[in-house]
Amino acid sequence: MTGLSAPLREVERVESSEPSEVLDFLASHGLAGEPQTQAGDIQVALLLGARACAVLGGVPVGPASPVNVPECVAIAYRPGSHADHADHGHHPAAVGAWSTSWSDAEHAAAVARVREAIARGDLYQANVVGHRSAPFTGDPAALAAAVRGLPGAVYGGALTGNGWAVGSASPEQLVKVAGDRITTVPIKGTALDPAQLRASAKDRAEHVMIVDLERNDLARVTTAGSVVAEDLYAVAEWAGLWHASTTVAGTLAAGVTVVDVLRALLPGGSVTGAPKHAACALLADLEPVGRGPAMGAMGMIRPGALDLGLTIRTVAAADDRVHLWAGGGITWGSDPAHEVAEAHAKARPVLRALSQVRPSSS
Repeated sequence: MTGLSAPLREVERVESSEPSEVLDFLASHGLAGEPQTQAGDIQVALLLGARACAVLGGVPVGPASPVNVPECVAIAYRPGSHADHADHGHHPAAVGAWSTSWSDAEHAAAVARVREAIARGDLYQANVVGHRSAPFTGDPAALAAAVRGLPGAVYGGALTGNGWAVGSASPEQLVKVAGDRITTVPIKGTALDPAQLRASAKDRAEHVMIVDLERNDLARVTTAGSVVAEDLYAVAEWAGLWHASTTVAGTLAAGVTVVDVLRALLPGGSVTGAPKHAACALLADLEPVGRGPAMGAMGMIRPGALDLGLTIRTVAAADDRVHLWAGGGITWGSDPAHEVAEAHAKARPVLRALSQVRPSSS
């Protein structure tokens, strides 16, 4: 798991369909309460799928996941011999032909339905996510490892279990707590060229909607008046694409716990929409399959610190099949064909990385 500081040894893990079990696990290791009061040497690697994030955030839950990966995973580590969990290398793997859960025409129709909902005044934006999968042979951990190192994957990482693996090439911070400072860095707006992104009125409007949503989310756990937007619409590269991001920051209020932070920030606004509850209700009806571990959260919790990435650009492999999700934010100014093309563009670097994994020559 990216973010672990060696040498560490795994001491306990929980894999569950219920996020409450993860919260209990954090509490048992002294990591669920106020960050400033935490102490000790335990740190926990955390994975929360899209369903778990929706449950914690109190928003409508989408369709069932298409992949047999635990919805919630928490792994406790403490300093010790690295040999207990050393990486001895993965067996190679190979990926077959990809198939999508909906056609481009069906994806475009979903975009049109979001625009109709916006016209009715139901919401301002919704992030429509598509899914594809392919057969694979070999070690699922090899597929996760191939994805996690893509250029710009500042929240790249991988987690594995018995017969499954999740790999993320995410460039997006979901939430970070350090001392009394809390930040979220939503990404919204994508283009092949940075000048095009900076000039796009549609992308900028889409971006500001989500920044406002995240300011509201942070206001639930921060001192009054402390929330600010820093580096508004900063443009950065990820694997040949350009994204816009803004750092939304605030001062954590006294008495706020890690659990409070998770409930306030999950699921991430950039993969749901605004207002969040209305967007999730519409998406639960539109998307043909669940998001699995994608559009969720993955990262580390340590005494006094929390650092989670949003699991965009994420794959999950189990039962001889690998899954990938990609989508984008839909506003009134969205063109359905363009949105379909953008989702394909976001998937392309991940597909390319997986295509370069090779089977054993023996």
